[in-house]
Amino acid sequence: MRVFVAGASGVLGRRVVPLLVAAGHDVSALARSDGRAALLGGLGATPVRAEVFDPDAMVRAVAGHEVVCNLATHIPATKSMAMPGAWAENDRIRSEGSRNLVDGALAAGAARYVQESIAFLYRDGGERWLDESAPIDPVANLRSATMAEANAARFSASGGTGVILRFAAFYGPDSDATLDMIRLARRRIALGAGPDAYMSSITTDDAAAAVVSSLAAPAGLYNVGDDEPVTRRDFFAALAGALGVGPSRIAPAGLARLGGSKASVLVRSQRVSNGAFVEATGWKPAQRSVREGWPVVVAAAAST
Repeated sequence: MRVFVAGASGVLGRRVVPLLVAAGHDVSALARSDGRAALLGGLGATPVRAEVFDPDAMVRAVAGHEVVCNLATHIPATKSMAMPGAWAENDRIRSEGSRNLVDGALAAGAARYVQESIAFLYRDGGERWLDESAPIDPVANLRSATMAEANAARFSASGGTGVILRFAAFYGPDSDATLDMIRLARRRIALGAGPDAYMSSITTDDAAAAVVSSLAAPAGLYNVGDDEPVTRRDFFAALAGALGVGPSRIAPAGLARLGGSKASVLVRSQRVSNGAFVEATGWKPAQRSVREGWPVVVAAAAST
């Protein structure tokens, strides 16, 4: 199939592109600079120089493709996340960018549209497993994710197959957030709060494999995370074990809530189930939990 990928040079996209190429797909990838175009060409994709905020450019770029994958994000650096306006570009990509891509996909007569989303949308569920029917609470910088999901649903309502992937928290050896987490863990500081709350996660490699598997999924909304979400205490204990250091100090949940709605999201307990996606596609994460995943990620980060 001819597949168009937005966000192809990001931490997820640069894994997805070579997997799609290896599976025999003809891949075009959106590039916003000559450097990114060169990177994507090296991964086997045909670079397309265009701007996701230009509606006419997206119609032209997507023409002739059967599948459109929107993996575009702009996550701010860890140290900047709490600053005013830090999430503005990401919000615009999720809202305006997704609208333009769906409009382009519809104009092109594409059969399938895949939208990256986030499992952070779910309300605090305590120890309960959260499936796709669990209530959400999209406060602060999460609201734009629901706009992206609505655009994907609009694609399905227009007769196509819209697939929404609500990903758990990414961790991978070339993720800036992960590298920040590792640096702090070496000092026995956890980049998180609420030790008893559940945290769902997924390696970037397993997330990329899920995107490829989504090309065979029925239309709908799917959670994508590992098999065994753990509490933050266990999450950071697994990281400390992989690093060979003592356990990290984790701030109490109440302290994070003092930071307002953006910070309170980070202490929600979200034990997210991947069952529907596994059943629909046969996909399974190679790393079933962070107990297996952190040693792999830490070793890969050390070798780069």
